[in-house]
Amino acid sequence: MKLSVIIVNYNVRPYLTACLDSVQRALEGIESEVFVVDNHSDDDSVEVICRDYAWVHLINNRENLGFSKANNIAIRQAQGEYILLLNPDTVVAEETLKGVIDFMDQHPKAGGAGVRMHNADGTLAPESRRAIPTPFVAARKMLGFTKRYYMSYLSWDAPAQIEVVSGAFMLLRHKAIYEVGMLDEDFFMYGEDIDLSYRLLQGGWQNWYLPYDIVHYKGQSTSKSDFRYVHVFYQAMLIFFHKHYSHLSFFFSLPVKVAIYFRASLALVDIVRKKLHLG
Repeated sequence: MKLSVIIVNYNVRPYLTACLDSVQRALEGIESEVFVVDNHSDDDSVEVICRDYAWVHLINNRENLGFSKANNIAIRQAQGEYILLLNPDTVVAEETLKGVIDFMDQHPKAGGAGVRMHNADGTLAPESRRAIPTPFVAARKMLGFTKRYYMSYLSWDAPAQIEVVSGAFMLLRHKAIYEVGMLDEDFFMYGEDIDLSYRLLQGGWQNWYLPYDIVHYKGQSTSKSDFRYVHVFYQAMLIFFHKHYSHLSFFFSLPVKVAIYFRASLALVDIVRKKLHLG
């Protein structure tokens, strides 16, 4: 089998069905299988998949296991030469899967590949290409200097080696996952793509950006300004630093914790402002 597509869903059924419809079109002519791992949604996701998408392998978790653990459940069952981790809030262009697979076939050292992601408003998403957040890169990003982190010096229209492949669309060579390991389940949500990308590079594999298109509606179930998002995201960064840069953790734990409280304060102010406006 050529490709296994894995989609982890949690309470975003309208986005999930649009994603599956786009994936079905993009998979035409590719020997494939599709898994949906539902993390105990309380909307009608499971019912709709069972009723309307009989070709999907549904894994119905009885609790929210998080992104990494849910993906790993399906990865253990996947038969494809390549595995695509795909967010449910994405729409895949018809030529994208064929194009990415053709590139991977021609580049045997490519362990992971990401694509050109468009925001809902049509703008290009800078996280389509990212660098490993080493202490130096992370510190510059915290200070607002993002050119290195987002690798924005690269062309949008040509393949290029990058360091981090976004978990929104993360195509992986099954052999590479076997060698470096699956997603680290210490990351409940966010950061697991950075960690796996780092381990691929450490294992001698390449990560690539490819100019094929998807639309990413970006975390429709979580507001980027709410406290939970801020807390979970920066905690994920702490896990990454402690895992790979433990010798420098003293210098970077405090700045990241300060960033958590600073962003949380901004989120609280935003919530209060919205409530006052609505009132």
